[in-house]
Amino acid sequence: MRALHIITGLGVGGAEQQLRLLLRHLPADCDVVTLTNPGPVADGLTADGVRVVHLGMAGNRDLGALPRLVRIIRSGRYDLVHTHLYRACLYGRLAARLAGVRAVVATEHSLGDSQMEGRPLTPAVRALYLAGERLGRATVAVSPTVAERLRRWGVPAGRIQVVPNGIDLVRFAFDPVRRHRTRRRLGLPDHARVIGGIGRLHPGKRFDVLITALAGLPADHYLLLVGGGPEESALRRTAREAGVADRVLFTGERPCLPDGGPGPDLPSLTCAMDVFASPSPEEAFGLAAVEALASGLPVLYASCPAIEDLPAHTAPAARRVSGGPEAFVRALAGTRAAAAPGPRGSAEAARHYDITRSAARLMDVYTATVARQPLPTPSSAPSPQGVPSP
Repeated sequence: MRALHIITGLGVGGAEQQLRLLLRHLPADCDVVTLTNPGPVADGLTADGVRVVHLGMAGNRDLGALPRLVRIIRSGRYDLVHTHLYRACLYGRLAARLAGVRAVVATEHSLGDSQMEGRPLTPAVRALYLAGERLGRATVAVSPTVAERLRRWGVPAGRIQVVPNGIDLVRFAFDPVRRHRTRRRLGLPDHARVIGGIGRLHPGKRFDVLITALAGLPADHYLLLVGGGPEESALRRTAREAGVADRVLFTGERPCLPDGGPGPDLPSLTCAMDVFASPSPEEAFGLAAVEALASGLPVLYASCPAIEDLPAHTAPAARRVSGGPEAFVRALAGTRAAAAPGPRGSAEAARHYDITRSAARLMDVYTATVARQPLPTPSSAPSPQGVPSP
């Protein structure tokens, strides 16, 4: 099967890195088109042997990009087109139909209750989304929570498929040698209690909550923020004003998969942490929290459908935190008191999101879409022992 993936951009982000990881496990011949910003994930895909085309789209209203995209789809003779992220879904679905491809799948990565990919969910955004959705065959939700939001929006239930984001369990497994090496490289004291935050540095992630909370914790606590973005300068200023600038470490963007870049990769940085915290109030999945569970970390979160959609016993070290910095101070202090000696093991919830399961489930959607057969039901997907399929 030949498939074309169309995505808005390929900078370092959750959807972008998820696409790269997925293509490593999909038994299909895949090419990728990025509308804008090829970025480091495009370099990684190219290193993996994936053909990446940069469409050079100038902005949301660059209608000249549409005929260029149609030509690419026609010339590639693709069996299926798969779109990712809002702008790519709008242009990609329409281009596929104009090119004569009826097997069109879209993944909804970032639909929250009040925003989508950082944009407010206005009536106009919703109307345009629903108009484009009708041009496809199936819409993939990355969690049952997102699937329910799509149904509330008006997407027919029969067109929605739940294919959770996946992680590479082996790469995120805890390694004490890697932990020691990474902490030394970061200049962290041996006795440091390291709080980890992972994600794009923008206001919606609320990393300022963790910085403020750090000021209320003992001096041996450090905050390791993994990611880049427009909020970094403001967060550094918050750290200075809170008097904890010397205990907040900014690593910049770090790929999930090794690209030969300087510094430790994301799994190594996760090994260096003692607890993971996510104060973001609105998540569509919560991939970083799942990766933290795979590394055996206790997880504190304000919103994480990936954890909340599973039975509580699969992630006993995960806890939802309601409130601001004071609530996180109490919760973080509690994880230290409850810390158990011995090696860190992957939580059962993390094993539910093994990338090989997600890839197999997506291929079932592809096969049915291309053959114009009924889409598979969620209950047909395999589930790990003790964890029901969502």
